[in-house]
Amino acid sequence: MTKAQQENPSVHLVVGGDPFLNGQRVKDLCAQACAAHPDSEYIEMDAADCDAYAFQEAVGPSLLSQTAVVLLDDLQAADEALTQALVDFCHEPVGSEASIVIARHDGGNRGRRLLDQMECAGAVMERMPDLKKLDDKVDFVYGQFKAHQRRIQPRAAQRLVDVLGERTPELAAMCSQLCFDFDQDPMTLEIVNRYLTDNPAVSGFAVADRALAGRPAQAVVALRSALEQGNEPVSLIGVLALKLRTLGKEAAIESGSITTAEAKAAYWQLREAKRQLHGWTSSGLAACIEALAHADEVSKTSSGDACYALERAVELIAAKGRTLA
Repeated sequence: MTKAQQENPSVHLVVGGDPFLNGQRVKDLCAQACAAHPDSEYIEMDAADCDAYAFQEAVGPSLLSQTAVVLLDDLQAADEALTQALVDFCHEPVGSEASIVIARHDGGNRGRRLLDQMECAGAVMERMPDLKKLDDKVDFVYGQFKAHQRRIQPRAAQRLVDVLGERTPELAAMCSQLCFDFDQDPMTLEIVNRYLTDNPAVSGFAVADRALAGRPAQAVVALRSALEQGNEPVSLIGVLALKLRTLGKEAAIESGSITTAEAKAAYWQLREAKRQLHGWTSSGLAACIEALAHADEVSKTSSGDACYALERAVELIAAKGRTLA
């Protein structure tokens, strides 16, 4: 008998990956199961405080319904008795009167043996992506827009990841909100920047983009605007430092000091840095990093005018590190 024939579609395991994606997938599966079996009772359980008897009661016939859709969270916390009950359930024949179990596992080593046992017994396992790589996060943004039957420009998707890439729920929510509020297709970088204007990271990227393009006046205007909106100098310094670090990585790649893999940066960041690198020297880059470090120290110690120090650093970046008059 093939594995496909052995699979028990009434038992679905959602394992690891990004917590938001994991939880979202579990919700989707539960919604699909409830829609397909409207007469079934919906039951939520946690393996940390659920015993084998409670699980067997949940998946068995009750006064309310012959079948149930059971969400079992924290699968990694199941004890031995519950583990055996779960494996036994996976072995049960699949039929129209079978309850559906959707189990969620955090992807860690704890409970790994149970996952293997349930999969061998026929449970359908789905491992979720972890979204740790920047490219995977950009693909996630593309997928969110595609789900809304919309498109987004590459630079706009990259900007969303730059700003919200460490917070997947906010990233997903922002994609949905942009699709709801704007009709443009594809979504543009201008709209993304305008929509997120109160986010310090967006303001910082706007300043950095103008400075690295060699437009000092526009960069200073963007900087002053960001500061007037209440953004702290230290938050803007962080974005500028990120841009300079990427510039330094691309310079090191071109000189043969490091490989692209060792740079640990997304391809689009290095591609943009390559475009911006023209005219820079090692001493100029070092001077800009020192100026930013000074501005950072001033902003954190109140030992001077942080806004002035940051403005001078931005002007120096726009001059590619050449000494200002």
